[in-house]
Amino acid sequence: MSEARTDVPLTAWIDGVALFAPGLAGWPAGRHVLSGGSFVAAPTEIPKLAVLPPAERRRVGTVVRLALATGLAACESASADPAELPSVFASSGGDGSNCHAICETLASRDRLISPIRFHNSVNNAASGYWGIATGAMAPSAIVSAFDGSFAAGLLEALVQLATPAETAGRLVLVAYDVPYPQPLQATRPMDDACGIGLVLHDREAAHSVARITLDTTTEAPTTMDDPRLEAVRTGNPIARGLPLLAALAAGGSRRVVLPIHEQLGLAVTVAAR
Repeated sequence: MSEARTDVPLTAWIDGVALFAPGLAGWPAGRHVLSGGSFVAAPTEIPKLAVLPPAERRRVGTVVRLALATGLAACESASADPAELPSVFASSGGDGSNCHAICETLASRDRLISPIRFHNSVNNAASGYWGIATGAMAPSAIVSAFDGSFAAGLLEALVQLATPAETAGRLVLVAYDVPYPQPLQATRPMDDACGIGLVLHDREAAHSVARITLDTTTEAPTTMDDPRLEAVRTGNPIARGLPLLAALAAGGSRRVVLPIHEQLGLAVTVAAR
């Protein structure tokens, strides 16, 4: 395996963006709101999924539908073929509803677990369904880092882009989280689903909308000026990435800090085209 370049900052270009969050139904609408447009609170809208075969479609839950919709929207935004892109999937908890169903079965007299339940319980389930849906056979990484999952996924993506042998020049980052059912929700509360997707390139291209550079920092995370958007940011682990999308929407050059964990942040400098 080739080593990542260490003589230059971690840098990439954003070719495509996807966003599904409360009151932010897709990147065009989200960009309008994040650049100062009116925000109207509404549940997260997840597009209908038609790319899986019917049998597979019946087996997947909300978290997989959100992940696939997010990745496909990011690829569409970048005019990229999803079958050709390596991928990084980031989620703090995977399919909590499926894990809840498994726990219910294990707590019952009939403890036989369905094989479908089992393979949907692992954190790389969305990545597997992505391969089925798109035909992608490129490498796929899966990242989970609690409330820092979006930043950890972004960091993993840029490290891969800095390792030429690992990618074909660009990749798709798919970050997603869906609330758990009770009683898990009481311990790990989330307000609503959120998906953020980015197609990232190791060089500037025709579809590039911004250049980003990463560094680590001990600064506090960037918050949203609008209290309602701040509630969205803190209401889902993946929504911690909203300040980055707000910087993209605002244009120009901006610097934001995304949380990795309590003592460490990811400083992202955004230079929009």
